[in-house]
Amino acid sequence: MKGLYMNDPSLRSQLKEWEKNALEKFSIKLSDKEIPFPCIPATIGFSLSQLCYGFIGDPREASTIHELAELVSNFTEVSRDFGHYTSLIVFYETPEDMKEAYKVEDYEQLFWRHLSGLCAIDCFDWPQDIPTDPHDPIWEFCYQGEKYFMYCATPAHVNRRSRHFEVMLLAITPRWVLQEFNKSQKFAQTIKAQVRKRLANYDSAPIHPDLNSYGSEDNFEWKQYFLRDDDTSLSKCPFHRGVKR
Repeated sequence: MKGLYMNDPSLRSQLKEWEKNALEKFSIKLSDKEIPFPCIPATIGFSLSQLCYGFIGDPREASTIHELAELVSNFTEVSRDFGHYTSLIVFYETPEDMKEAYKVEDYEQLFWRHLSGLCAIDCFDWPQDIPTDPHDPIWEFCYQGEKYFMYCATPAHVNRRSRHFEVMLLAITPRWVLQEFNKSQKFAQTIKAQVRKRLANYDSAPIHPDLNSYGSEDNFEWKQYFLRDDDTSLSKCPFHRGVKR
């Protein structure tokens, strides 16, 4: 589990100060009972201590993509040992000057640069059952043959509090976790309604029009990975597989 950290109080002394602060803020956010975080699978995973954490450097540095690749590789190998509600939570060391200068759209560019960078150093072939065109409703991000839902939060988000965090953050959830959660259609529909109710209570911005269900003909997963602070979105996905290095 190199580079991966489970939320064990006995291990916190090993963390740097910014890492401790990030983990503490995340714990507060996910354990809030008065205004609960909208993503119910995430709150369940947190309460069951099934979430896995990693800390990497300045997201502006190219070397950080390699740090992210190592974390995701390690998580991919062992994720099924953590439980049915696991996700990898990645905290970036986000300097104060970056927090002051960067807008939501700047973080958006960084996010897609990192996903494309991951794919460029992925030694596995793209899964045959997943289209390579992000504008296909069945497309989703894959790494080392595993299918993942990606979520990004940034310090620049204000209106969309569900996408705000003190440092740049990724939540990386295996598709098999979501499939397990959605095995019962009735249960899944109930949870989806509860999530939307929580979102309406959590964010000052209206629910983003790009939020949809995987597999629907009018759904595009890439649009949900990074939601802007308003209801706008990119017209074309910036992700490209590129040439493997």
